[in-house]
Amino acid sequence: MLSLTNKRILLGITGGIAAYKCAELTRLLIKAGAEVRVAMTKAATEFITPLTMQALSGQRVHLDLLDIDAEAAMGHIELARWADLVLIAPATADFIARISHGQANDILSTMVLATSAKIAVAPAMNQAMWADDSTTTNLNTLVDRGYHIFGPAEGEQACGDVGPGRMLEPAQLLELSSSLFETGLLAGKNIVITGGPTREAIDPVRFISNHSSGKMAYALAAEAVAAGAKVTLISGPVNLATPDSVHRIDVVNAAQMLDATLEHMSNCDVFIGVAAVADYRPAEVEAQKIKKSDEQMQLTLIKNPDIISEVAKLDRKPFVVGFAAETNDIVSNGKDKLTRKNLDMLFANNATETFNSDSISVTALTKTSESELSAGNKNVVARNMLQLIATALGAS
Repeated sequence: MLSLTNKRILLGITGGIAAYKCAELTRLLIKAGAEVRVAMTKAATEFITPLTMQALSGQRVHLDLLDIDAEAAMGHIELARWADLVLIAPATADFIARISHGQANDILSTMVLATSAKIAVAPAMNQAMWADDSTTTNLNTLVDRGYHIFGPAEGEQACGDVGPGRMLEPAQLLELSSSLFETGLLAGKNIVITGGPTREAIDPVRFISNHSSGKMAYALAAEAVAAGAKVTLISGPVNLATPDSVHRIDVVNAAQMLDATLEHMSNCDVFIGVAAVADYRPAEVEAQKIKKSDEQMQLTLIKNPDIISEVAKLDRKPFVVGFAAETNDIVSNGKDKLTRKNLDMLFANNATETFNSDSISVTALTKTSESELSAGNKNVVARNMLQLIATALGAS
């Protein structure tokens, strides 16, 4: 079974008797490493209590679309962006009909309509309802949109009938959910990623740095592992946990990051330069703390090495992917950087919207193409980025 480490799963519970199985399902998802949040329809609360799901998930359960406290920050939209997978279990015939027609009249259906994450539906209903032509039509509509249908199973039903319509068991839903992230797109590839800021010392207590959180690099590292790659993450100072199965190397300044990068280029297939490397560093680093005395102080700065350019100049050059965090003329500046540094691909984004945020929107650039990746959780967008990289590798 593939681990769900770092995966964010929004569990949507609708009003069927199988809702009681969601307690065990939540426990299994969390045990597999997922972070689980729960949204319930009003009917679902008649079968299992929100308090039970809150205790098991460790998170507030979302019940109302028009919740004043949550919606002050557009809570349902943020949760839709947060998810890597929306798993609807059980999915009643009524709920399947509503989402197949694009309705958004409760919190769960609204999240389904608003998310760019994977969506999986675990049907649960009477066997006659399952066999009805309307249900078949509605499910075919969802399949055409890319939804995943988990089940149903056959057997004895709560009403006494026997036949198809039972929700799959929690262990089966766990396995199917895990399989959605086992892409194999980058199986066997060695990927080196730089992430986070660098700190350039002024004296023993002061440094020059920037606002980079490292979240994009860490999301790419986690998703690359899920895609089958062997990943080395060279990280500046950040407060993030190392993704599962990622080899992390901690550095502080640009010179250290360059050295660590070049040491890992001999068998590197893809280099992704996400780090916000300081462009300049002090020409001299004072041995003792500089005392505050004069009204003004001047620092002489010198250029730092350009890590991604150094990689792009190697005789054995990997597939080189850069990032351009800009504050203006985002696409044109990104195209200039792509050409000037001889990169194979570049993702351009608005720096002021990205630093310390969990979501991002980017423009993917190559020498011959330009495409928009819509705003979403950084893990979701990272997966789309890796899809583009894998496609480019296959074509090269």
